[in-house]
Amino acid sequence: MTNAVNIRVLFFGAARDAVEANELDLAVAEPATVASAFQSLKTRFSTLERFGRSLLFAVNQEYATPETELKENDELAVFPPVSGGSCDYRCPHDFFELTTEAIDVGEVARRVVLPECGATVTLDGYAREWTNGKHTLYLVYEAYDAMALTEMERLGAEVHKQFEIAHIGIVHRTGRIKIGETSVVICASAPHRKAAFQACEWAIKELKRTVPIWKKEVFEGGEEWVEGSK
Repeated sequence: MTNAVNIRVLFFGAARDAVEANELDLAVAEPATVASAFQSLKTRFSTLERFGRSLLFAVNQEYATPETELKENDELAVFPPVSGGSCDYRCPHDFFELTTEAIDVGEVARRVVLPECGATVTLDGYAREWTNGKHTLYLVYEAYDAMALTEMERLGAEVHKQFEIAHIGIVHRTGRIKIGETSVVICASAPHRKAAFQACEWAIKELKRTVPIWKKEVFEGGEEWVEGSK
């Protein structure tokens, strides 16, 4: 009799909608890999076929490839590209947070203002009313919380390596967001303003590319998950 590896599978964004489940337990025959687990999932949920090869995977909150080995009690996350590198540096004044509450942009910005800095740049991302000719009513943001925070910390560490900044803070809101409300704030402080501007510009692009947070646009006549860096 073939031995099996028991894992927990989490679904996010459009992948969750496709299987109509947030999570489930799955037994995968040894040798178990992400690819074999996903094949088992597609057999069980034919709706996953429509994604082709676009879905991403994480094992125990780390990005994974189809060849990644699965072990007993591992956590496998399945999700579409986020709507939108690895290092060990972390400044004690940096902060990376998720919240379901309204964000006070000014309060967040002041947290990175320290005596050694001469400039602070704040990027305030908020919900817009019109997108590609569609009238948006509100947005819904969903995050893979633990992994999102880890990826934001890695992003912050990389910012320090690329730009001459002193501190960076990122606060992202999840849940339902009204038009005009802030969804994300990125603040960078530096001895000189050019580095702070560059850091914010780079950080928002990377956040949309790598941090597992998804956006659903609810508009007049329908709704859709936004994939990629829209």
